[in-house]
Amino acid sequence: MMPFNPFERLLALRYLRARRKEGFISVIAGFSLAGISLGVATLIIVMAVMNGFRQELLSRILGVGGHITVYSSGPAPLKDYDAVTARIKRVAGVVDASPMVTGQAMMTVGRRAGGVAVQGIRKTDLARRTIIASNIKAGSLKDFGATNSVLVGTRLATRFGLRVGDRITLVAPSGNVTAFGTMPRSKGYRIAALFEVGMYEYDNNFVYMPLSAAQLFFRSKNQASVIEVMLSDANKLRAAKNRIIDAIGPGTRVRDWQDANSSFFTAIQVERNVMFLILTLIILVAAFNVISGMIMLVKDKGRDIAILRTMGATRGAVMRIFLLAGASVGVLGTFVGFILGTAFAANIETIRGWISKLTGTDLFSAEIYFLSQLPAKLEVGEVASVVLMSLTLSLLATLYPSWRAARLDPVEALRYE
Repeated sequence: MMPFNPFERLLALRYLRARRKEGFISVIAGFSLAGISLGVATLIIVMAVMNGFRQELLSRILGVGGHITVYSSGPAPLKDYDAVTARIKRVAGVVDASPMVTGQAMMTVGRRAGGVAVQGIRKTDLARRTIIASNIKAGSLKDFGATNSVLVGTRLATRFGLRVGDRITLVAPSGNVTAFGTMPRSKGYRIAALFEVGMYEYDNNFVYMPLSAAQLFFRSKNQASVIEVMLSDANKLRAAKNRIIDAIGPGTRVRDWQDANSSFFTAIQVERNVMFLILTLIILVAAFNVISGMIMLVKDKGRDIAILRTMGATRGAVMRIFLLAGASVGVLGTFVGFILGTAFAANIETIRGWISKLTGTDLFSAEIYFLSQLPAKLEVGEVASVVLMSLTLSLLATLYPSWRAARLDPVEALRYE
């Protein structure tokens, strides 16, 4: 097909600016353009939010919990955890390894009580976890070394009305056996600092205390519940797991972050794929509008086509005129949708804040969506695929009406005018 000449471009644009009696065709073209724009913008925004949601959850889960977790293979905790930790740190691809004592406890403040997840970790190991150490909102990590000091999440502190320096009481799950029955064991701790990693489950439930204090509280002297391992590349799990298993030998079992969160991230991926398919239908419907609008335009311009043909215009020229007219709607709609989608996704948290203030409602509740802020991550390849798909559908939508215009018989068209 020859390139478009100036006459074909001029006539195609002239047909898009319908006269008064052709106003309905112009309205259909406008709706088609708006449909393509909204479809492209919505698809870009939703995919960016889904990508950002997965990325933020992944970074927080891995930043707090580690990439690989080493457990004891039996019911007893790890006893020689320092030696095992040292062997793990020498494995290629391992960035850090931290022995921890973990368990559940009841936290009481006055007459209020609630369950918390206690994480016992050394101060030096906690300082290397940047997602926590760099998100201290009140207090200081320097005060964490004392055996009676703890770190609590900001949402947990808000729930109990706590501040730095306040005292809390933790009740252990196993009590002291006396002649009068089992008595609960409890110990008081002072809040050294408040942290906020931005994930509701952690900020609302986690309490960090020194490893020695956790061993005393859970009666796990010289023992560790787990060893959490950080890798240089979170995606190279299989090779790292095999090397760690070879290094630590029997008596332990290894679990990675994909095993621990497989159902969660699989659900996110399935939802992302389904949303992509559903939102693609918006662009497809808009493409059908382009087809209907172009067919009506061809029918309305039958006399013009006949005159052009009798004046020497080839079928190829007629086809290019209507192809350009229809493609212009698709290209312009895709461009507008691209600008709207990328701009909205890049400023989605600011826009969410404006809408929340305007309506007085919380549009992104941390209790429901895990994260405290609405994330969005634009991927160049994904945006390019959306734009390419929209342009392809728009071009395909113009082929049949353009072919129909080129096949129109001038004699028949003039006879029925």
